[in-house]
Amino acid sequence: MARNYLYHRGQEVELRVQDLAFEGKGIAKIETEKGNFIVFIPNTLPGQLVRCKMVKVKKAYAEARLVEVLEASSDESQSKYHPIPGAPYINLPIEKQHEYKEKTSIELFRRIGKITNAEDLLDQYIESPRIFHYRNKMEYSFAAVEARPGDDKFHDGFALGFKRRGQWLAVENLEGDSGIFDQAIEDFLPKLRRFFMEAGHSAWHGKKHSGFCRMLAVRKSYVDDEILINFLSSSSELEQFDSDALTQLFRNEFGERLAGLIHTINDDISDRPKSTEGKRIILFGKETIREQINGLDFSISMESFFQTNPASAERLYQKALDYVFEKEIEDKPIILDLFAGTGTITQLLAQASTQSKVIGVEIVKEAVADAKKNAQANGINNLEFYANDVGKFLLENPHYAGKINTLTLDPPRAGIAPKTLRKVIRLGAERMVYISCNPATQARDMLTLAEHGYQLKKYSLVDQFPHTAHVEAVALFELSR
Repeated sequence: MARNYLYHRGQEVELRVQDLAFEGKGIAKIETEKGNFIVFIPNTLPGQLVRCKMVKVKKAYAEARLVEVLEASSDESQSKYHPIPGAPYINLPIEKQHEYKEKTSIELFRRIGKITNAEDLLDQYIESPRIFHYRNKMEYSFAAVEARPGDDKFHDGFALGFKRRGQWLAVENLEGDSGIFDQAIEDFLPKLRRFFMEAGHSAWHGKKHSGFCRMLAVRKSYVDDEILINFLSSSSELEQFDSDALTQLFRNEFGERLAGLIHTINDDISDRPKSTEGKRIILFGKETIREQINGLDFSISMESFFQTNPASAERLYQKALDYVFEKEIEDKPIILDLFAGTGTITQLLAQASTQSKVIGVEIVKEAVADAKKNAQANGINNLEFYANDVGKFLLENPHYAGKINTLTLDPPRAGIAPKTLRKVIRLGAERMVYISCNPATQARDMLTLAEHGYQLKKYSLVDQFPHTAHVEAVALFELSR
């Protein structure tokens, strides 16, 4: 039987965005005899007229990919920065961004988490101290397939910048400051692109799995105003690669700001190879830079997980600490930090509570090694780190049950695996402070926590990523007896 759908997959249409759902999914509504047909279009805003391409079509709704904004929203004003796919809302006043993020997060907690009084439980919306130039890490892609503004066709060429939204092959050249990362780095990228082109090097072709220049990753220290650079290439044109000339180019451009320059050679065919998998050559300087959060020093390598917006992370962590120590920690001496990463929260907890023992658990061994070094350097001793899967650690250490006052959790975007969350719950902690970079999965976990007696007392939203649809949430749960 033929399907009677309003649209078909691959069809391009023009639609007016009328509302906004979580994570920047614009909503267009088309009236039909059977009611409204809904089209979700990521990275769009109410009021925009857009051209979009259908990627998933059902009888009552569709999901589409933004192709082009034809008319701006009345709330938008033209930004002075170079547009990039990762900052679709840079033309929107920051106050309006806050309004949308707060509204969609509250609706998410209501709909998925079944928190009927979600608006009343919102403690605070915490703004980022820096609205522009706030990131401390950025990755730029080289590509032999170039995407040009206002042109749907792809071109052979040599591009350095960001992948065009909604696809993985073509890169749009970044010609200057995006307003998100370091201005000097991004203004320098066209010069770097010319350097490689004039040297006769090729850019990586994602389909053919060939080419020399693959990626440029840059870390920035705000406390020391230093940069650490990793140039990732294949081995195909090493015989003509002049590493001394590249080093001199960076040193001339950045002077004392250049803390280190690394060349990683990796022939993995995957589109985003890990720089840890290839041969590493330090062309200049060192492999780490220093960052500071809440007075603690952290030595950060190129691969270390670290908060991307450190100034905003200070506010996030301070709110988490406020929730942890809102009540006296009495007869239960253990504070357990799960998904500890490089131990930022673990150290802050230990620093703030010399009467408690703090335990950090993280599956990535390299992160745990960094955490131990950082804790030693900061002179913090009332903590322990375990390199283990959270679920396995809890299974192997049942003696902590009944001794934990507070758990802190900062899981990845996918949230906590259901089996792991049940193991966490069985530990019987009095309180949980749950930090999430994805309120959608946090809302899902709220249901499970509520079923086991953990009541949401309050939560705060933290704007870690201005000009994007993302927002972080930190929530306090208490076990009701």
